[in-house]
Amino acid sequence: MQQKGLKLAYILAVLNAAIIGFSFLFTKVALGHAGPLDTLTFRFAASFLVMSIPVAFGWVKISYRGKPIFKALLLASMYPLGFFTLQVFGLQHATSAEGGILYAFTPVVTMIIASIFLKETTTLLQKLCIFLSVFGVVFIFVMKGSSINLSNMTGIVLLFLTCIAFAGYSVLARSLTKHFSPAEISYLMMGIGFATFLVISLTGHVSNGTMGEFFKPLSSGTFVLSALYLGVIASLVTTLASNYILSKIEASLMSVFANLSTIVSLAAGAIFLGEEITVYHWIGSALIIAGVIGTNRLGRKKAAAIPATVPLSKSAKL
Repeated sequence: MQQKGLKLAYILAVLNAAIIGFSFLFTKVALGHAGPLDTLTFRFAASFLVMSIPVAFGWVKISYRGKPIFKALLLASMYPLGFFTLQVFGLQHATSAEGGILYAFTPVVTMIIASIFLKETTTLLQKLCIFLSVFGVVFIFVMKGSSINLSNMTGIVLLFLTCIAFAGYSVLARSLTKHFSPAEISYLMMGIGFATFLVISLTGHVSNGTMGEFFKPLSSGTFVLSALYLGVIASLVTTLASNYILSKIEASLMSVFANLSTIVSLAAGAIFLGEEITVYHWIGSALIIAGVIGTNRLGRKKAAAIPATVPLSKSAKL
């Protein structure tokens, strides 16, 4: 049963990477109709409202009584609030390519933070595989002619902080799975994200006298479709999946799957936008995949040895 849950966690990790990879395409489309904060507002409105339906009918049980709410609020401040806020303002001062390069370092940051706060350990070969996947992403961007411009230091710092925010979320969410179900964590995160971005967006429109512009994007079917994908699929589904994954595997092992989204975004660009796929795309993609597989397979023997002691501790408690 435990092995089945572990297999599902890995399947969901790959699915998450695919969803996030396509989210870049839908984000581009959405930003053509609305500003960043309005897009985030409608994105989290969709995710929160859709999840509120099964909660309201009692199909999904939610209870926060007697649970560490402060830690859950801290989690939401890292993701979605911290991550998306830092990303939006970071991209105002830096390029999307710089954002892609810096985001690739998230697994490294996660590995470091997880080792400090969760005492997660990785072997030398696992560390090398994580760096291999990071190198694969950086290789693709550099070969495309992208680089990090140090004159954009404000944007670079903000985008690097998104790595820390997401790494912090991964580590804290893993520890909170002992107290909350994946649905409880996800519902709180979506609700806080929706409320916060709604207040910020409306405040901006009221102060600028542009309230009419707030609802204007909803007249576009393309924007509504993009917002639904970003909100329901790329936010709600991935958050539920991530919280489940973190209840089964280490944060450092999960985070490396994020680099697979680069491969998916390349494929989406080629299929839907006619972007060219070159030899260095294939080389970089092979490095990413090798890094992801190596990180998780090299840790499988060590992880397999842990469950043998778990039943003893449980029976002792009983």
